Amino acid sequence: MPASPTHLVLIPSYNSAGKVLETVVAARARWQPVWVIVDGSTDGSAAILSAMARSDPQLRVFLRPANGGKGAALFDGLREAQREGFTHALTMDADGQHPTECIAPFMAASAVAPEAMILGDPLFDKSAPRIRVRGRRIANWCTNLETLWAGIHDTLFGFRVYPIAPLVEVMRHSRWMRRFDFDAEAAVRLSWSGVPAVNLPAPVRYFSPAEGGVSHFDYWRDNLLLTSMYFRLFSGFVLRLPLLLARRLV
Repeated sequence: MPASPTHLVLIPSYNSAGKVLETVVAARARWQPVWVIVDGSTDGSAAILSAMARSDPQLRVFLRPANGGKGAALFDGLREAQREGFTHALTMDADGQHPTECIAPFMAASAVAPEAMILGDPLFDKSAPRIRVRGRRIANWCTNLETLWAGIHDTLFGFRVYPIAPLVEVMRHSRWMRRFDFDAEAAVRLSWSGVPAVNLPAPVRYFSPAEGGVSHFDYWRDNLLLTSMYFRLFSGFVLRLPLLLARRLV
């Protein structure tokens, strides 16, 4: 499998312990290049990943000195990827929940529709916490409202291929999108920018602590962040409503 000159995999990681190592090995078996942004981790994974990268030219590891959040880590990776000439990035979590076997099909879909964001449409199994599955229905409804039902099936699933240039442009003009709000706000703002959505199914696996699962999701903090984000974006939606309506009528 030759290295892609246009599409790369970006994996942000914060204290994902052994799962990030498993994820990186699985991702590298299916794509090259793969970049990992270690977001101030204190679990020893930075040293192990850096050692892996020294013997693998298609794996790069970037170390952030302090934890800044998923969006902040990805923003660093996206800007560096853009500087090096990459046009698209597949983002995936480091905790093993996202399906590395879907990397190649998602990249192929992006090659067919390079102007689009290729969004994972999660297929949940019995491991998915019921409260998480039910709660995202509210977020999905809010995203559909604020994009005028532009075709975004799931706003929170982070397994996606983004066109880098419009995403970097959006993030440069926002001081938000740096933490748990990244996935949802990226989908909304890219849709506002005219980036179409292509949805592909992707299985999800939630690991228990006994299986090495790691979660930094805080129910109250992160749902408050999402709620405030949707209220913050609503004024932007109202201002863009004539344009959104015009697009729907074309």
